[in-house]
Amino acid sequence: MLYKLLYEMLFKAYENQSESVFIKALNVFQYVTFRTAYATVTALFISWLFGGKVIKKLREMKYGQEIREEGPESHQAKKGTPTMGGVLIICSVLLSTLLWARLNGPYKLYIWMTLAGTLLFAAVGFADDYIKIVKKRSLGLTGKQKLISQFVIALGIWAVLYFTNSYSWNLSIPFLKATAEANPAISISYIGPFVYVIFILVYLLGMTNAVNLTDGLDGLATGVTLIAVAALTGVTYVSGDARWAAYLDLAHRPEAAELTVFCGALVGASLGFLWYNAPPAEVFMGDVGSLGIGGAIGIVAVLTKQEFLMVIIGGVFIIEALSVMTQVSYFKFTKRTTGTGKRIFKMSPLHHHFEVSGWKETKVVFRFLILAILFALVGLSTLKLR
Repeated sequence: MLYKLLYEMLFKAYENQSESVFIKALNVFQYVTFRTAYATVTALFISWLFGGKVIKKLREMKYGQEIREEGPESHQAKKGTPTMGGVLIICSVLLSTLLWARLNGPYKLYIWMTLAGTLLFAAVGFADDYIKIVKKRSLGLTGKQKLISQFVIALGIWAVLYFTNSYSWNLSIPFLKATAEANPAISISYIGPFVYVIFILVYLLGMTNAVNLTDGLDGLATGVTLIAVAALTGVTYVSGDARWAAYLDLAHRPEAAELTVFCGALVGASLGFLWYNAPPAEVFMGDVGSLGIGGAIGIVAVLTKQEFLMVIIGGVFIIEALSVMTQVSYFKFTKRTTGTGKRIFKMSPLHHHFEVSGWKETKVVFRFLILAILFALVGLSTLKLR
């Protein structure tokens, strides 16, 4: 919005007719780095300034968290803490992106697709949270209902890419230079749209639910999101810039350049929300936040052709998801073969295993955040290792 108003309508119209310092200063709005920085600040202040009001409103509406009985006993004290605070994150990101991103031209498809996809994934989470609150139970939508909803959204994203002919159906794999080529004629990783649909479905559902599973301790999911998306912001910028993409042997995605603004807004919104979500949390993001954030990260990774790199950067999310999958699979396998289900971890997701083992919640959170920083650094280091 500001790009069109201040750069296209004012600066472009008067750059050769005015000596005004104000008019000349508007030239900075053409730079995505400038707009990303202020999108971050804008989202931060929106989430920070309105956080208290949102928490107060959630308390008045009695939108309190229901705690599952099979979780750590210490978590029962958190029952009734306002939830659905993720609405604050999603709204901050949407408003800031609409304000600072370039929403027209060759960039409009990817930015609008990301905004719509994030909103739809968040809507699934909103429905899940709302049912929990109304029914006064720890289970909202059934697992099948959530997966079907996420499947439809992911399929819709693939369909848009397919029917607009705006995507190259190859996989960009870290450490392998040849896979960075967007041209299917020379890329060794071209798999075509009808194989890629399977990949994109698994990837988006996996990333969305991985963030959801990480959201179990005060500040954990928010902090890991902040670190992972900060790294993704840098990756998105270099992928959208022809010079940096060529230097780092990345697939150049000029259409995805404005997603840098979106990522910056998500960083800012997460930082502002962390003010209230830090231990002891005054509000939880709920599924509306975790599913919306997971969907946003997955969509940006797909559009920038950095799906595998995001797996490294978001390593904490992946480990959390794998811990649940391993635990459930092993329990079912041992129950079927021996008659008694056995567990690998004391409790899953993994953060609960350490909590039950005697670690204080804050220690688990901070150590996982250290791991998140490590994964982000390792992921970024692969950009030149091709």
